[in-house]
Amino acid sequence: MFIDEAIIRVKAGNGGNGCMAFRREKFVPRGGPSGGDGGKGGDVWMESSERHNTLVHFRFNPEYKAERGRHGEGANKKGRDGEDILLKVPVGTIVLDEETGAVVHDFSRADERVVIARGGRGGRGNAQFATSTHQAPREHEEGRPGEERTFRLELKLLADVGLVGYPNVGKSTLISRISAARPKIADYPFTTLEPNLGVVVVNEKKKDETSFVVADIPGLIEGAHTGAGLGTQFLRHIERTRLLVHLVDVSDASGRPDVVKDVQVILDELRNFGAGLETKPTIMVASKIDVANPEKLKKLKQWCTRKKLRLYPVSAVTGEEIEKLKFAMAEAVRVMRQEDREGE
Repeated sequence: MFIDEAIIRVKAGNGGNGCMAFRREKFVPRGGPSGGDGGKGGDVWMESSERHNTLVHFRFNPEYKAERGRHGEGANKKGRDGEDILLKVPVGTIVLDEETGAVVHDFSRADERVVIARGGRGGRGNAQFATSTHQAPREHEEGRPGEERTFRLELKLLADVGLVGYPNVGKSTLISRISAARPKIADYPFTTLEPNLGVVVVNEKKKDETSFVVADIPGLIEGAHTGAGLGTQFLRHIERTRLLVHLVDVSDASGRPDVVKDVQVILDELRNFGAGLETKPTIMVASKIDVANPEKLKKLKQWCTRKKLRLYPVSAVTGEEIEKLKFAMAEAVRVMRQEDREGE
């Protein structure tokens, strides 16, 4: 089960109350005030983990509460601090305040840890209020309440390359061909109902090994931004990608006669999503060339030439030109990674 959204409620621990006490012991004639401070309430921490890949554990258990601090005691005994709790989320999770929509934290790397709700401070006992002129204070404080907040968690998969296109253009077959991923493959629309990730390893002669992550996004159709088909609920997973690979079916199996219109429809849906996806570097792929309609392939080549886009005709079934496409993807990712390092 792939869950990429969840709403959780967290409550940090309250601080313990300060104690009011006076020390009266044999042979201690001037014991004075001896009320200890309350303990601090536990914090709620969140940490990114590579061992988690969905938010499903939050969907069925949405409420979390840290331990409160213990109250102070006599003989100047401070109350014990409350235990913190740690919530683990997948890398790529964005934590948003449900009320304001503000981004609290973006977990872009593994093992990042932040406090999302702070425990209350413990109250002071009456021993803290003693002065030279006020030697028997009866003042003491209650513990402060811990923070109580509601967050919306959104998971955006971290991938270098995102595969986009109409349903049944061959995205799942392609990712199964170039990586170890084994998504469901069938000859009906919307076979892919959740994003699939695959790791591609490329070894070029006399060059270092390059590996990158490819995300197979469920197919888009015209009107997806208004909720048609599966809508655009999975497009957030390619917001972080460096490169888009746009697959176009050039066979007659799709039943759509105009390949250029197919491309424009997908580009419009990416643009309407509103995250700048249409401006990402793109490699065009003519899929199913083993059963291609020559007129469709020719028309797509002409359009790509006008738009100055690279086009790779491939067949994921026979493996034709797959290696060439892998090397092109690896080279594009390598160049963009280098640009990112230079920018940093």
